[in-house]
Amino acid sequence: MPATVTDELQQMKLMIKKFVDKEVEPYAQQIEDDDSIPPHLIEKMKELGLFGMSIPEEYGGIGLSAVGKAVILEQLGRTHNGFVSLISAHTGIGSTGLVKLASDQLKQKYLPDMAAGNKIAAFALSEPGAGSDATNLSTQAEKKGDHWRVNGTKHFITNAPVADVFTVFALTDKDKGAKGGITAFLIERDFPGLQIGKPDKKMGLRGSYTAQVILEDCIVPEENVIGEVGMGHMNALKILGEGRIGLAARAVGSCEKLIELSASYAKERVQFGKPIASNQGIQWMLADMATETEAARTLTMMAAQMVDDGKKVIKEASMAKLFASDVFNKVADKALQIHGGIGYIGEYAVERFYRDARITKIYEGTNEIQRLIIARKVLEEN
Repeated sequence: MPATVTDELQQMKLMIKKFVDKEVEPYAQQIEDDDSIPPHLIEKMKELGLFGMSIPEEYGGIGLSAVGKAVILEQLGRTHNGFVSLISAHTGIGSTGLVKLASDQLKQKYLPDMAAGNKIAAFALSEPGAGSDATNLSTQAEKKGDHWRVNGTKHFITNAPVADVFTVFALTDKDKGAKGGITAFLIERDFPGLQIGKPDKKMGLRGSYTAQVILEDCIVPEENVIGEVGMGHMNALKILGEGRIGLAARAVGSCEKLIELSASYAKERVQFGKPIASNQGIQWMLADMATETEAARTLTMMAAQMVDDGKKVIKEASMAKLFASDVFNKVADKALQIHGGIGYIGEYAVERFYRDARITKIYEGTNEIQRLIIARKVLEEN
């Protein structure tokens, strides 16, 4: 199933590639060293409309299709993964619930500021006791007149230290649980009872912040329910499905960058009187890196096209996330091996990509969970 890439989208792809290569990449090491994204890059992303790429035009966004979003995220994946995480968490799982499921009242209230990058979004599902088992929520919401009172703790929430709005999932009927007892809420940072924990110290993704979101008798207006009361678990699956496609696209872009770095280094590095690119062992690594990356791209774009065609993509989104993140880790490993000792040095991009790749097999659903999802769908279909 070939993806539909219009001339307009192709032009946007080239514009974003130029932005990444010429304006972001020169600051990649600074982002790593300072653990922060330079404000001027965030302002440039606002100018390019990147914060609104998944938000419809009527709410101030540019309303890209799923294919369009995958194309752009692939280009963003070519640079520092912490930089990409800020925008992808905002435009992906942070925004999708509002765009797809919220009332027009909520959309009118929040989406224009989110599209402009004036409000940063986050997705709060994971808890200390509910990671892969996302149905085991302990965060609870109780209806009190015209509002809900929410109590619980979310953790590892991307963008939490800088986010203004959170899509939060809470148990609203303990007896029903995931089957009609979980509800999604849009909670503002300054709602009474919401606190943000200290930023986590992570192996990688510098410049992208995660932290706990602590809710203590947090007051949420009744109109801030996203979708139907009790349908939060199904809503989370829908949101995560599209988010996984975006993650896969980013991984493909990172692989592409690692292949470029590795091929260039292999042609420059001379050992035993000749470039190491002339060694069959190096050539075979490059061949595997390129082949698996192209396969990951094809699988990712197929899943994105299915979203645009209105088809269910639970299995295909999991396939794309599983395969692309596995390939990213393999490509990063081979890239480091090609670079040898220099690839292990922190001042080189390969070392950073190697660390950043590892989390892609864990967040937005571990790869073990993706395999379970895929297997269940295969068994249902056959």
